[in-house]
Amino acid sequence: MPTVYNWQIGRDMEYHYEGSRPEKQFAMVFDTNKCIACQTCTIACKNAWTSGRGQEYMFWNNVETKPYGGYPLGWDAKLLEMLGPQTWSGGVYTGKTIFEAAPQGERSLGLHPDDEDYASPNIGEDEVFGVVERGLKVLTPHVPWMYYVPRICNHCTYASCLASCPRGSVYKRKEDGIVLIDQGRCRGYQECVRGCPFKKSFFRPTSGISEKCIGCFPKVEQGLQPFCVQNCIGKIRLMGFLHLPEASDPTNPIDFLVHEKGLALPLYPQFGLEGNIYYIPPVHVPPAFLTQMFGPNAEAAISSYKAAANDPEVVGLIQLFGSTDRIIHGFELRTDEVVGFGANGAEVARVPIVEPFFVRPEFDTDLSVPRKTIT
Repeated sequence: MPTVYNWQIGRDMEYHYEGSRPEKQFAMVFDTNKCIACQTCTIACKNAWTSGRGQEYMFWNNVETKPYGGYPLGWDAKLLEMLGPQTWSGGVYTGKTIFEAAPQGERSLGLHPDDEDYASPNIGEDEVFGVVERGLKVLTPHVPWMYYVPRICNHCTYASCLASCPRGSVYKRKEDGIVLIDQGRCRGYQECVRGCPFKKSFFRPTSGISEKCIGCFPKVEQGLQPFCVQNCIGKIRLMGFLHLPEASDPTNPIDFLVHEKGLALPLYPQFGLEGNIYYIPPVHVPPAFLTQMFGPNAEAAISSYKAAANDPEVVGLIQLFGSTDRIIHGFELRTDEVVGFGANGAEVARVPIVEPFFVRPEFDTDLSVPRKTIT
């Protein structure tokens, strides 16, 4: 089996195909500290792409509550148990990836969810871990805790759905790294469903073929961010393009958060897929849980996020989240503002680093009435 280098686990690993990277890589950053699980992203995606017959159960985008939530049921817990010990040493993953742990005759370790596993998209929503005892005060990490995890296809560099398909129906676009299913080649074997550890490939019974998140590529081709990003009320999402660590561009928003500052981390890097959806971990969750979910740099990312108030570049870039429907390829601080630039270098967004604060007189002389709120 060929070997490829996966920078997220710090070593070479086995993969079914020779390594081949796209010209640029579609990527997103989600700030979990700002997510309120309003599911606006879920509905935006559902209305756009999966409102047809046979797609009722499909959620290319969903938001689940950890530690108990998951769609399909237990998608991550089941695979983590199958994978066995996941150990790290000095930033290098020393356990097995899902490709290296694959049973004889299989291309990756995986499981096919039962129909019942898709029955409850919001199972575990807002359920906390831990018990509130008498006299308990607010601590960080929180004693009772939960947090929200927005999820889409990770458009992985070493996609398991792609490796698992015996028909070669799954492919990765050279121009932007978005992973798609060729509907003409697919025969509905559902190996992509079994192989994807994130369970973001779905079988459509009415057509007999599989479907998945397409990264809103028609919008991306026009320089626009996907529907889930544009409709996010909490402004927790930013879509852009990611370079390799050695080619990191500090003016590129995604590179800056992932490589330069180490604030945004991949989901379950130990799976070995080099996924391209990154998360700023929640500051209030016990580090052990976050280390399992986001890798050994979770604590360092939290420390950096807590110190972000003293870093105007980080504050400014986070202010750019949700500021425009255009893809931001570069950013720059200008005194008390941050400016985002498109692919051609033209300005696409400009926002203040600190939101202005206005105090109005308690009495409105024009209307001759007192004001109940003055800020």
